[in-house]
Amino acid sequence: MNDGSVLPEDVLRDAPSYTPRAHELADLELLLSGAYAPLTGFLGRADLTALRRRGRLADGTPWPVGVTCEVPAEIGAALDLDDPLRRTVVLTDPEGAPVAAVEVHDAWPTSERMYAIGGTVRRMGDGGHGPFQRLRRTPEEVKALLPPGRVLGVIADRPLHRPQLAQIAHAARTLAAHLLIIIPVTGPGPDGLPPEALVRAVFAARDRMPPATIVAVPLMPRSDEMRDALLRARVATAYGVTHVLSTGDMLSGAGLRVLVPRELAYDNRDGQWRWRDDIPPRNRRLAMTSAEVEDLLDRGFPLPEWHTPPAVAKELSRVRPPRRHRGLVVFFTGFSGSGKSTIARGLADSLRESGERTITFLDGDVVRRELSAGLGFSRADRDRNVRRIGWVAAEVARHRGMSIACPIAPYADARAAVRAMATEAGAGFVLVHVATPLEVCERRDRKGLYARARAGQLRGMTGVDDPYEEPTDAELTLDTTDLTVTEAIDVVLAYLVETGWVEPNMK
Repeated sequence: MNDGSVLPEDVLRDAPSYTPRAHELADLELLLSGAYAPLTGFLGRADLTALRRRGRLADGTPWPVGVTCEVPAEIGAALDLDDPLRRTVVLTDPEGAPVAAVEVHDAWPTSERMYAIGGTVRRMGDGGHGPFQRLRRTPEEVKALLPPGRVLGVIADRPLHRPQLAQIAHAARTLAAHLLIIIPVTGPGPDGLPPEALVRAVFAARDRMPPATIVAVPLMPRSDEMRDALLRARVATAYGVTHVLSTGDMLSGAGLRVLVPRELAYDNRDGQWRWRDDIPPRNRRLAMTSAEVEDLLDRGFPLPEWHTPPAVAKELSRVRPPRRHRGLVVFFTGFSGSGKSTIARGLADSLRESGERTITFLDGDVVRRELSAGLGFSRADRDRNVRRIGWVAAEVARHRGMSIACPIAPYADARAAVRAMATEAGAGFVLVHVATPLEVCERRDRKGLYARARAGQLRGMTGVDDPYEEPTDAELTLDTTDLTVTEAIDVVLAYLVETGWVEPNMK
């Protein structure tokens, strides 16, 4: 990864620093570990252009996806690519500790606020932190542990139930291969499990597997499933995998041979998993879907032993308790005067009466005063305010409390970020759009804000001279034009009861 040159200490000390987004930090770790070989850094424009046109880097090397990093415009614009002393950016982790230095060879604006940078990365600091660091080995470390011969790779981005374990055992036995389990550990997986919970669930199934080496890799899924599958194949090859067991979206690449398993079913005659077509229909039980597993967990029912090993079921029930015992963020959004704060406060009061859950109420005005003092009403400041609310709400929910928030939250991106925070915390998220029409809100105008905005005395008023992006992903939509506060609260409570977040006697 390093060409042998060393950046002077004064360059590193004076270089600008920035904490990249989660997927960029994941890519950075894979670059530093050698899992993205032959890449040695973030790609520049020449490589990205060649990749879009031909699926190859500028030098002709096949590569599936763009690996890029963005920094604020004030950092990118100040770089001098011709001056070795002024073209370095230090990338830090979320706590501000240096992770790597990028010696930038290309930089260009991607928006008014951000620049992309391309260049070689060099490790700084003592490595990563967090759970299961002992499993985050480099490809060279893992390959040193593997026995000679074939290596069967499995990308375990979901818990391993009995049908998957039977497929793995059959493939390893057929190939006479050593098993390498690769666990993606960046953000929640497809089943919404936090990465540390996924690792525990995989280890809970270890006694049901052939002898295996297990490694945790910061693979974050891309939006393009085909390119994502090709990238996974690349990374698996870097770790010494010769054959990979398909998970349904894995494609061959980088010299790998892909095994596509036949569908298994449970044979109730002797309790074995066999090829589906080899079992008479009356004796056949198909594997449960992820949705069926989640539904049982959400309702507090045990996972059946014929499908899930008890140790795995125990781990899953621990990390995904019934919804009524799990953290939840209820997030109201709507115009000023729509009724969202009144409904949210009434909901909080009703839930507190039961004593069933710990309730944290985050009113938009109170948060502005106590948590976001000094922020204005520009788009950036509004987003920052909503994200702060979301972070607090998600932390409450992480510890199985229920947080109720009611900012205006006019922008879809900020609301999506709050939903992602709740998901990452292992909590539920319910978006309630209080869709009272603007003209009704203006007639109410209890604070006189609309009148001042229409008179030109107030700038940045949502619905007047600042946009409101209506949600397309709300779990509930309320129009309080003809609803009383009590009726609106009852609608929200009914939804929470029906979806299992609160006990039925709350309705």
